[in-house]
Amino acid sequence: MGHISDLMTRLLSRRRRPLPECVLLPGQEPRVRDGHDSGAFVELGSLTKVLTGTALVQMAGAGLLEVDAPVERVLPQAPASGISLRHLMEHTSGLPRLPPGLSGPRSDPYRDFTPAALDQLLERLDRLGGRQPGQEEYSNFGYAVLGAALAAAAGTPYPELVREHVLEPLGLADEVTAAPPAGRTLRARTRTGAERTPWTMDGAILPAGGMWGTPRALATLVRALLVEQVLGDPAPSWQTAGRLRWHNGATRDASAFAGAFPDTGEWVVVHRLGGAPADTDRRGVGLLSAAGQPAAG
Repeated sequence: MGHISDLMTRLLSRRRRPLPECVLLPGQEPRVRDGHDSGAFVELGSLTKVLTGTALVQMAGAGLLEVDAPVERVLPQAPASGISLRHLMEHTSGLPRLPPGLSGPRSDPYRDFTPAALDQLLERLDRLGGRQPGQEEYSNFGYAVLGAALAAAAGTPYPELVREHVLEPLGLADEVTAAPPAGRTLRARTRTGAERTPWTMDGAILPAGGMWGTPRALATLVRALLVEQVLGDPAPSWQTAGRLRWHNGATRDASAFAGAFPDTGEWVVVHRLGGAPADTDRRGVGLLSAAGQPAAG
């Protein structure tokens, strides 16, 4: 019986492994547990797309490009494909979810998706779509193309244009970045306590999911863009479900959910290290739904 008891103990220990979590809600101090930190830099995953879409809208407002411009107008190496920048932002380009021909290992899938690799794909963009433009297909690859288009139109690298057109106007230039400062990152850990190595996301995939930021910066972003709308109507990069505007993000070891009911001003940000991203989404939606319920009389 001893070895069975030991096995059960190990299984229960795994099941109870702490999940660092940070929750931010209006008017409350950050709720952190199991070593999370609202002021540390964490992976944002696909919440990066909100920055990219907002940058497109702001750059269009500044006259640097047109939201409905065809890709080839901004990226001349791309042939005519019927795909516009709006298609890319709204996930209606017809392009596949992932960049074709990813060659990185499962432990680091975007490692070899460099700007040079993206350039090679752009040359045959008209042959890469699985669907016709106008049909919805969530696409990380599409946002990589969009980020390259924005950089070409701005004449500056993606991190700089996001800083100028989104982060500085929101006062977040020091809390959201592609290159977090040494000693201020928060990463998942192995069972022995060593930091796990995150995916390589600073290449061509950066505009789709490679930015880092603090959870408190995410809270400012949600409140400013969705509730206060200080930069105008929210970019279509946000997802919509009835009254809810939201987006999530997930990498190898991190997941996040950010959402708001703009009509009532309720919002939530949840960031976790480890666990299932779907559980992070459910946590965020549950907290937001509870916050929107009328108080019991």
